[in-house]
Amino acid sequence: MGKNQFAHLLKYYLSLNDKTQTDLVNALGYDKSTVSGWCSGSRVPKLDVIIDIANYLHVSPGDLILEDDNNHYYIDPETREVAQAIYENKDLSLLFNAAKDADPEDLKTVHTMLLALKRKEKGE
Repeated sequence: MGKNQFAHLLKYYLSLNDKTQTDLVNALGYDKSTVSGWCSGSRVPKLDVIIDIANYLHVSPGDLILEDDNNHYYIDPETREVAQAIYENKDLSLLFNAAKDADPEDLKTVHTMLLALKRKEKGE
């Protein structure tokens, strides 16, 4: 298991559960810098800690260790790619909520609309 893979999966499941690094620190009592290291990919916790985190996030420990390439939230790969772009844009990620079977063109339209709204909000 690579450090970056664990970091990616941890951030994914934190987001999926609407949790932050601070929530994890407060709930499980780990040091803030330790949790930050896990999320940045500079550290990987020991197995017993992974089990605690998995229980907190309501997933199996394996979900935090191995990414299942055949089990994606978005069925269509193009939809998944657009959704990831929206997710990675901090200004848009909170505004976004789509169905598993969303059409890629619909998702691209939502993405374009959200970007336009954010530009308008900023007076651009």
